[in-house]
Amino acid sequence: MYPPAFVAPAPYAGFWLRFVAAIIDGVILGIPIVVIVILIAGAMGISGAFQNIRPDENPGAVFAMLGIGFVFAVLAVSVVGTWLYFAAMESSSLQGTLGKKALGLYVTDMQGNRVTFGRATGRYLGGRFLGCVPGLGGLYFIVDCICAGITDKKQALHDMMAGCLVLRKG
Repeated sequence: MYPPAFVAPAPYAGFWLRFVAAIIDGVILGIPIVVIVILIAGAMGISGAFQNIRPDENPGAVFAMLGIGFVFAVLAVSVVGTWLYFAAMESSSLQGTLGKKALGLYVTDMQGNRVTFGRATGRYLGGRFLGCVPGLGGLYFIVDCICAGITDKKQALHDMMAGCLVLRKG
């Protein structure tokens, strides 16, 4: 005999609420990341390179001007910073990022419990990280978004992979 199906304690959060929460989180994360990038540029003595970038310039030329060390430093700060933000916030007693909290959303496991840091990390890696993989990322992102809009529990692919739900305070 099968165990009884989980009944969510609150309505599932659909695509549009999650989309707005992601925009809020992007702004919240963008500000400190820009500040850190400016500090890294100053520490590496390449702030002058920023002043010489033209909008019509080839991205490869921009990377060459800035240096590969700078590019890797910025990527590391961005990836580690976003991972820690999402995993720590979603596994905390808040159960969601500041964007989710602003919209009354929270993340749970399939039984409605708070997720662990490891599960929240898996959710991050299955979502934002896989969405950035060249060649695969765009298609994955589209399918991920469609799933959040059409599945019964409004789960994106990264939610299904991590065994998570995003719920609305009812």
